[in-house]
Amino acid sequence: MKPVHHMKAASQPLRLPARPRDSGLPGWLFATLLLALVAASFLSLDLQWAQFLSRDAMERMGGFLAEFYPPELGTIFLRKVAVGAWETLAMSALGTLLASLAGLALALPAARLHGQDRARARGACRLLLNALRSIPELVWAALLLISAGLGPFAGTLALALHTTGVLGRLFAEALENAPPGPAAALRLQGVGEGRILLWATLPQVLPQLLSYALYRWENNIRAATVLGVVGAGGLGQLLSFHLGLFHMPRTATLLLAMLALVLLVDTGSLLTRRLLTR
Repeated sequence: MKPVHHMKAASQPLRLPARPRDSGLPGWLFATLLLALVAASFLSLDLQWAQFLSRDAMERMGGFLAEFYPPELGTIFLRKVAVGAWETLAMSALGTLLASLAGLALALPAARLHGQDRARARGACRLLLNALRSIPELVWAALLLISAGLGPFAGTLALALHTTGVLGRLFAEALENAPPGPAAALRLQGVGEGRILLWATLPQVLPQLLSYALYRWENNIRAATVLGVVGAGGLGQLLSFHLGLFHMPRTATLLLAMLALVLLVDTGSLLTRRLLTR
């Protein structure tokens, strides 16, 4: 015969632990605020949909697009397009490479690598990264054209400066979110911080860092094209020249070259990221 207190304990219903309070913003409230912001944006802008979708606007747009056909396919002009495409590709690749190196150099002091890391330069480095990426590439190019002159050099530096701010912040976040186990194990063995970074932290986040750099390279292809409009070389400079003179067939060829270049880089970057994440 079981003791009475055992029978009482068995007869009492099991109580689930109290659900912890969620101190964050409720999902429904966030969605409501977001929808209100979108609605306010539509109301505050002068969006003339009736004029945009009118028959007269459609006819004028169709006539303008018809001027692009057929594209210019002359040998001499295609050689200029090939040179411009190569300049755009080289600007984006070199700018992204310089930004990756500079971003990693700034991300190390901008990240708190472990709980006891004082990270004295964290605030200053993050402020510098914010300043670099808050200035658009076009503004950097306009400033650098004064000192570096017209051509791809100013465009490359403009891409590098802006992208350094972007990649530096992403790299710092990746370093701070790295799994702490391997680094903590080495730290308990008395290994120095430099060796811990090289053998524990960086190997874990390297695929993520490379993925960030490749994605920014895709964006910099488009940005390098835009920078050419202000005289930084590449396809953008040719586009600005011929579009300003209303050479529509040549403009069509340049647009097709830009599309092909972006698709080529996007495909190569996508395949590379898949190989890195296997």
